[in-house]
Amino acid sequence: MPNRKLVVEVCHASNLPPKDGEGSSSPYVEVDFDTQRHRTKTKVRDLNPVWNEKLEFNVSDPDVIDEESVEVSVYTQRRNQQRHLLGRVRIPGVHFKKRGTEGADKVVPYSLERRWFLSPVKGEIFLKTYYYDDVPAKKEDKPKEEKKETPVERKDQEKKQQDNQQKATAPEKKSESKAAATAPAFYTHTETMNFDVHPTNPNLEWEKVTHDLVTPMEYLFVRVVKARDLAAKDVTGSSDPYVELKVGSKKAQTRVVSRSLNPEWNQVFAFDLETFNAGFLEIDCWDKDVVKDDFLGHVSFEIAEIPSRKPPDSPLAPTWYKLEPKKNEKRVKGEIMLAVWIGTQADEAFSEAWQSDTGGLTHTRSKVYLSPKLWYLRVHVIEAQDLTPSKDNRFPEVFVRTELGFQIQRTSVSSTRNTSPSWGEDIFFVAAEPLQEQLVITVLDRVGANKDEVLGIVRIPLSTVPKRADHRPVPAKWYDLEKEKKEGGEKDKEKEKEEKKKDSKFSSRIHLKISLDGGYHVLDESIHYSSDTRPTDKRLWKAPIGVLELGILGATNLLPMKTREGISCTDSYCVAKYGPKWVKTRTVVDNFNPKWNEQYTWEVYDPCTVLTVGVFDNQHLLNGAAEKAQATKDQVIGKVRIRLSTLETEKVYTHSYPLIVLDKSGMKKKGELELAVRFSCSSRWNMMFAYFLPLLPKMHYLHPFHPRQQEQQRNAAMRIVITRLARSEPPIRKEVVEYMLDVDSHMWSLRKSKANWYRIQNVFAGLAAVVRWFKEICEWKNPVTTVLVHVLFLILVWYPELILPTFFLYMFLIGLWHFRFRDRHPPHMDVVLSYANSAEPDELDEEFDVIPTSKTHEIVRMRYDRLRLLAGRIQTVMGDLATQLERFHSFLSWRDPRATVIFICFCLLAAIILYVTPFRVIAILLGVYLLRHPRFRHGMPSVILNFFRRLPALSDRML
Repeated sequence: MPNRKLVVEVCHASNLPPKDGEGSSSPYVEVDFDTQRHRTKTKVRDLNPVWNEKLEFNVSDPDVIDEESVEVSVYTQRRNQQRHLLGRVRIPGVHFKKRGTEGADKVVPYSLERRWFLSPVKGEIFLKTYYYDDVPAKKEDKPKEEKKETPVERKDQEKKQQDNQQKATAPEKKSESKAAATAPAFYTHTETMNFDVHPTNPNLEWEKVTHDLVTPMEYLFVRVVKARDLAAKDVTGSSDPYVELKVGSKKAQTRVVSRSLNPEWNQVFAFDLETFNAGFLEIDCWDKDVVKDDFLGHVSFEIAEIPSRKPPDSPLAPTWYKLEPKKNEKRVKGEIMLAVWIGTQADEAFSEAWQSDTGGLTHTRSKVYLSPKLWYLRVHVIEAQDLTPSKDNRFPEVFVRTELGFQIQRTSVSSTRNTSPSWGEDIFFVAAEPLQEQLVITVLDRVGANKDEVLGIVRIPLSTVPKRADHRPVPAKWYDLEKEKKEGGEKDKEKEKEEKKKDSKFSSRIHLKISLDGGYHVLDESIHYSSDTRPTDKRLWKAPIGVLELGILGATNLLPMKTREGISCTDSYCVAKYGPKWVKTRTVVDNFNPKWNEQYTWEVYDPCTVLTVGVFDNQHLLNGAAEKAQATKDQVIGKVRIRLSTLETEKVYTHSYPLIVLDKSGMKKKGELELAVRFSCSSRWNMMFAYFLPLLPKMHYLHPFHPRQQEQQRNAAMRIVITRLARSEPPIRKEVVEYMLDVDSHMWSLRKSKANWYRIQNVFAGLAAVVRWFKEICEWKNPVTTVLVHVLFLILVWYPELILPTFFLYMFLIGLWHFRFRDRHPPHMDVVLSYANSAEPDELDEEFDVIPTSKTHEIVRMRYDRLRLLAGRIQTVMGDLATQLERFHSFLSWRDPRATVIFICFCLLAAIILYVTPFRVIAILLGVYLLRHPRFRHGMPSVILNFFRRLPALSDRML
């Protein structure tokens, strides 16, 4: 099958804007197509650059090339190794032409488009876009043998090349040609060469230092490569060698190589120098035996003399060292190849090395994980035809059950009770890549209570379902229904064959529309602290607005989480989540003040997202069968959430966050977590513009889900993520993912209900303060302030056009005043806001109780009675609110004829007075009446309030 190649030929550009501050630019072009990216060379200080470069891309699916698009971006290179966008062009796939056809070689000018509507963009870029099919060469075609040249032919060929070079490099000016002719013969060749120093412009897009947010930790690295010519210690004339390394009290050893005098290990070991106060590195080579290991040789290094290495230096070359005997050993021979250096955690060999602070366990190393790519699967069940129920003397009650893995949903019973029912219902599932599962659709007939008969089954592989990025209609398809297979004898098999013959002529079928919708974002966490809002389809992604960098420094004062051999200990590790990327640090063994000093980065697409970092105790350190049999879970130490919108750009936040955990016994502080966070923004204007965009993709607003459906899909997505991450190696365990995603956030909690009630009170506290202030003004408690308010009121009434400017100016001044009291550090888990410090033990015991409950009947009855009392209060408040709202309807409902007559007469009189009297006069009179002196007030309710309270409501009709 030919491989299709897409060629984008970047010819030249013209009239580009200057962006280097000196009236010029250094432009280069980046071309993106189908997750592939290529770029041209940089033209230094050129506003009309000429490239004439061809960029080739592989076309993964030639059938849908018309639906793809090419994005061409023009950037300028700055001195600080940053780049600035000069403009971009998007070329749809319908404009791609095959090479050799008409118009394929035509250079097309494109005007550079703005990145957003305020970006100053100008200029044009000239491109060619075409594709061709690259047919691979046949295996039968043998390459032609090259003809061997004789020495005479080789000399003739070299002489011709020298003559051509001299003609090509000959100067054009006559004076220079004369000078060349009069020069000595042995200078003729050297004068054509250029010995001047000239500037170059290589592509030096180095990334930032990858560990500038964490403290460098010195490690002693030892790479044990191999050995040769070792002494034979076994009877068979061979040995089973291994190498033991010792730094202070810490020991490590390589694997044992059986029956070899020239073994190869190629293993790397990293010893934390801060933990061990040692002066020498001891390396011993041993022969593994059943009773006692035999000594093969020894090498020693003084740590103070070991060289240091820092990236981006190349790896240190290993060297052969002669094995030396110890005091009582004489028969020692052979050499060992080693590389010994001192580095940091930024060393390339650190991630795969044996690490002393993790106990040398491979499954405790730091890893990066990715959540599976999730899609919404939409199944539109239209109708079915020619169903064959078992009983013909009844109207079938047909419904459809759909299954995708653990997700099971069903339609309602069709209203058309015949053999060709119809539904017209949508069913949604969450599917994860790779799309290897099957969608099982079963048509059932309800023949009795809790008894359903299968009328047909169809299985549809998800790999055959079409994908779409918007709400374009998907063609409906008919699917033949197969009958349920049952295991039986030969008679049943003969019946099945007869039925298949009948079905081949006439069979039941179902009409469906199935699609994978990529225009939505599949929520796997709460929208209130989500870390990603991008749609599933990558073609709808926008460019990132910045980079988030997280440095996990360490933890202090951790509490003991378990006992090992009678000694309290903690084996802690961190998990951080932002978007689909999860990171897990290495497990620091038996340390209450662990130091990780690991740094990670994420691309940021939305500033209003949240980073989550959790700390856990590793209960599967040995990863043995006993731990798996006991089903032990990693214990929670604490969690931190940081909202990116609360961070200032380009500022490093280094803080120690308290690790607070709430359980049945109450609130506990289990230590503190030290983090360094930096949010770097590539374009402030784009970040500001993001605040005006919808929080979720547009499909969530054009074709929204029902809230109940969205919550159901969120639970399914979380379950899929939990399952996939638990299948990784080493896994992120189920309890860790559940804690990071807050799986049980929707569960009932009396503590959370109280906290939410107090949050609502705090929101309305400002409004209540304004009401109290106005009441003090009306009561003339401060005469000066009251007089000023009177004056301001008269000015605004007389000049109403000043009302809105005064209001917004007041908001502006309040914002400036509050700037002094802003938070200087990122917010953390608030104990008071969560009502965790004053929760009752029984409330916490109820909050962490499982479903179904495991408590006794007396406790369940007591909690039920308490819940009834609380619900009774809420019911009373809702009833009072309904009564007040119903009284507004009673103004014109004529339920109380006299009250309605009074109200409509008042409305007629008010209409006449307001028509005759100017509005300013009415407003002044009303304001003076409300702000009147307390001497003209009395303690009785107003007439309007008395009239409103006498209006009837529907509360007297309730049973």
